[in-house]
Amino acid sequence: MPELPEVEVVRAGLAPAVTGARIVAVDVHDDRALTRHPRGAADFTTTLTGRRITGAARRGKFLWLPLDAASGTDVPAAIVGHLGMSGQLLLREPGAPAERHERIRLDIDHPVHGELAVVFADQRTFGSLAVDALAPTADGAAGGYGTEAALVPTQVAHIARDPLDPAFAEAAFRARLGRSASAIKRVLLDQGVVSGIGNIYADEALWAARIHPETPASALSARTVTRLLAEVRAVLQKALAEGGTSFDAQYVNVNGQAGYFAHSLNAYGRTGEPCPRCGRPIVRVSFTNRSSHYCAHCQKRR
Repeated sequence: MPELPEVEVVRAGLAPAVTGARIVAVDVHDDRALTRHPRGAADFTTTLTGRRITGAARRGKFLWLPLDAASGTDVPAAIVGHLGMSGQLLLREPGAPAERHERIRLDIDHPVHGELAVVFADQRTFGSLAVDALAPTADGAAGGYGTEAALVPTQVAHIARDPLDPAFAEAAFRARLGRSASAIKRVLLDQGVVSGIGNIYADEALWAARIHPETPASALSARTVTRLLAEVRAVLQKALAEGGTSFDAQYVNVNGQAGYFAHSLNAYGRTGEPCPRCGRPIVRVSFTNRSSHYCAHCQKRR
C-alpha cells in the first residue's frame, strides 16, 4: 500500500500541473472508484465540471485538490483521493488512450500547460476519489503539506499529522506513547496517533533505532523515543528523495515512473538476508495480517 513518501511524490508531481487548471470534462468508467462519494457518479461529474483546482495538499496517505468556490455555496470543497493498495494518479496528454484499469479521467485546461488529463487507475479497486467539504483544522494550523489554509477534508479530519508535518505535536505523541501498553509498531501504524508511516517504513525506522517491534510503547525511555522519531523522519525523507518504494508496477509517480527506495531497505522484505549492521539474518514474523522484519540480534526485546 502506498505510504507517505509515495503519496507525497504523487502530490508534488500533480501540484504544478493542476494548480490553476479548470476541469473541462469528467469521465467515470467505474462507480467503484467513488465509494467515498456517496452521491454517485452523476453528482461527481456535475459538481466538478467547470470548477478550478487551486492546489494539491496531503495529510498522511490522503491527498486532496482544493477547488474554487462554487456559485451559490460558501462551503469550501476539494477532490479527495486515497490510493488504497494499487491506486495511481497519472498525468497524460489530452486524448491519450485509456490506461489499463482506468477508473476516472479528469480533462483539465491549465493557463500555462494547456490541456492535460488526470487519470485515476486502480487494479484492485480499493482506492477512491470523492468531492468532500473542507472544515477548519482542530489545531488551527495548515491542513497538510501543500496548503497554507487551515482546512482539511471532513473525510481526513480524523487522520493524525505525520512526523514531517511542521504542526506535528511531538509532545502529545510522546505522551500518547507513555500511556500505551501496545507494541510500538502497532502504535506507529495507528493513523489516529501518527500518520503516513505504514508497514515498510515502520520496520525500517525500528531497525535503525534498534527497537524490537513488539516492545511496549510505554516501556520506551524519553531518549529512545527521541531516537525513534529521528529515525522515522530520516527514513521518510530518504524515501522521498528516492521517489518512494516500488516492489511492482502498482506504485508509480504521475509520469508512470517507479521509486527506488526498495534498493535501500535494511530490514523490510529481506527475510534470511544478513543484517547490514551485524550480519545475522533478518527474521520475519506474522503481524496483524502483515509481517514484521527485524534483526533479532540488534533489536532485542527488552
